[in-house]
Amino acid sequence: MKPFTFNTSASIRFGPGVIQTLGDVAREKLGERILVVTDPGMVATGIVDRAVKALEGTGFAVTLFTKVEADPPEPIVLEAAEAAKAAGATGIVGLGGGSSLDVAKLAALLAGGQEDLKSAYGVGNAKGPRMPLVLVPTTSGTGSEVTPISIVTTGTNEKMGVVSPVILPDVALLDPELTLGLPPHVTAATGIDAMVHAIEAYASASPNNNPISRRLAVEALSLMGRALETAVHTGSDIEARSDMLLGSMLAGQAFANSPVAAVHALAYPIGGHFHVPHGLSNALVLPHVLRFNTKVAHQVYAELAPFAFPDLARFEGQERAEAFCEALADLSRRCGLQQKLREVGIGEDFLPTLARDAMNQTRLLVNNPREVTEKDALAIYRAAW
Repeated sequence: MKPFTFNTSASIRFGPGVIQTLGDVAREKLGERILVVTDPGMVATGIVDRAVKALEGTGFAVTLFTKVEADPPEPIVLEAAEAAKAAGATGIVGLGGGSSLDVAKLAALLAGGQEDLKSAYGVGNAKGPRMPLVLVPTTSGTGSEVTPISIVTTGTNEKMGVVSPVILPDVALLDPELTLGLPPHVTAATGIDAMVHAIEAYASASPNNNPISRRLAVEALSLMGRALETAVHTGSDIEARSDMLLGSMLAGQAFANSPVAAVHALAYPIGGHFHVPHGLSNALVLPHVLRFNTKVAHQVYAELAPFAFPDLARFEGQERAEAFCEALADLSRRCGLQQKLREVGIGEDFLPTLARDAMNQTRLLVNNPREVTEKDALAIYRAAW
């Protein structure tokens, strides 16, 4: 067995209602003055109020930073870090979807030491220290609560990542009750995103692809394959919501250590230029990238297929891999997601720009089981258009 490294969050607390323990967690980890990083949509749900009451009820001084937006730009990250400093925060809570958690990670990093954001971009460049950090996800998609990754929009439309175990939180607190109010479309898009994490982690060409990540990916797909449609169409089903949140976390642990590849590389320019939500961007290109990869990766897709879709066990080899691609596309369709790039406002004349920009995602493309050229990327976008 080849050597590998596996990192994840130091502590994970999971269960319906565990948001009520946030005060106890804070007492152990965060100190007396806490900055809560979230977004306006979360404030409107009332979940932020529940978190603040859990903190203030145990004697903490709480400051809110509520300016997080989707695909967070650098200025928002820097403003959150300054808010932590201005409040004299001793710890940070990230509460919300992946964007809020990513901003919280970097605010903890930048406010906790002398780190500069631009020098932190890339793999292993963030050195710390960081402020104490607790992350509370409210979607079942990014797995950000257990990943050493934070994605930032730089300039107009390009995304860059900070990748370092330093930004893993002290505690990931997962309460499936917080996901009950997610609209069907958001549930579907974030759920497909999490499934992509598991698929790409399992098939990753990274030298750190490892047996722990592969086992977690398999379990994640087993949970989410059976639960996603129920969570989308019967959003009050706490068992389905629990399976999705746990599956998302397991997939996050998997890809945090066996990194994602071309699906994400081709999704990022879609989100950057057209502000399509990240999960939907992934869903739009997923089956087309997998079809491209089956030329060299049909065996790994055939291995994965029955975990997500048990009825595919009746097929074998290449036929099963191809059926896996079709089953994922059909799942996305049944969950009500758009199926074509043209449906989200992308013109055919813009596809060459997307292909060119996708080539900048070298951190991700190197992990793809099949090499992707700009010509290949354009062909995939055309198939998705």
